[in-house]
Amino acid sequence: MWFLLRIMFWLSVILVLLPGGGSQPVPKSQVSAGEVLWAGKALLADLQHFCERQPEACVAGSQATVTLGQRAQVGAKMLYEFLSEQFGTDESGSARATGSVPVRPARPSHHTLGPADLVPPWRGPQLPPRDERSGSALALRP
Repeated sequence: MWFLLRIMFWLSVILVLLPGGGSQPVPKSQVSAGEVLWAGKALLADLQHFCERQPEACVAGSQATVTLGQRAQVGAKMLYEFLSEQFGTDESGSARATGSVPVRPARPSHHTLGPADLVPPWRGPQLPPRDERSGSALALRP
């Protein structure tokens, strides 16, 4: 019930904010803000007891709400699958089969090294091998 009230409220806000479509002048309203507030309170009080007066209408409204909710879920699923096919990889089929969302492997990057990255690392001067017993450098023979 509150769902329908919220929808009606937001639709009325949207309709109020839409620009007028004609060139006819809009007549000046004779209703004050206090009268609008009083009418809104009276409407809410009346709607609170609507289901007591019209139980069939409430049952039909709740069934319609459930049907709309199911259709919205189906539409969202179709939209998700469409967008997955357009922008995703072929992992959506495996997700439907297993019922879980697969983890995407990281894509390898290409050509991201700069010139400084391609220079071999500095290794220092090559020292001759040392004799471990005496601690002196061994003479290299050609």
